[in-house]
Amino acid sequence: MPKESYVAGIDVGSTTVKLVIMNAQHETIFARYERHYSDVKAASARVLKEAMTELDPQTVVQCTITGSGGIGLAHLLQLKFIQEVIACTKTVETLIPETDVAIELGGEDAKITFFGASLEQRMNGSCAGGTGAFIDQMATLLKTDANV
Repeated sequence: MPKESYVAGIDVGSTTVKLVIMNAQHETIFARYERHYSDVKAASARVLKEAMTELDPQTVVQCTITGSGGIGLAHLLQLKFIQEVIACTKTVETLIPETDVAIELGGEDAKITFFGASLEQRMNGSCAGGTGAFIDQMATLLKTDANV
């Protein structure tokens, strides 16, 4: 008999892989954020294996994948895929419903969602300004580490 059932979200973006596993009370059980350096498969496998070592083998985990690199992984693993702006919107509405605006910086784009009487979403995908890639580029030019 399974001890507990969890939900998990994997975000495979243009620069990183993120995994969060939560219990029914929306408490984080496991979370990892890792740069994949264009080796999405290896980074995803590492993060998933690490999670498996920390969870009870009897635990049931319902997993959904999102992100620009997630659709291929979802197909490979036969898991549900959800578009990342929709995933972010549903998460904010569930966990922090009092939110007015959510801004999400991706590796190569920026997305903004306005909550309220009517939902409005915008995306900057025409340049890397204001995104994780821009931050990485500036850190390199300044000879520092963006993770600091």
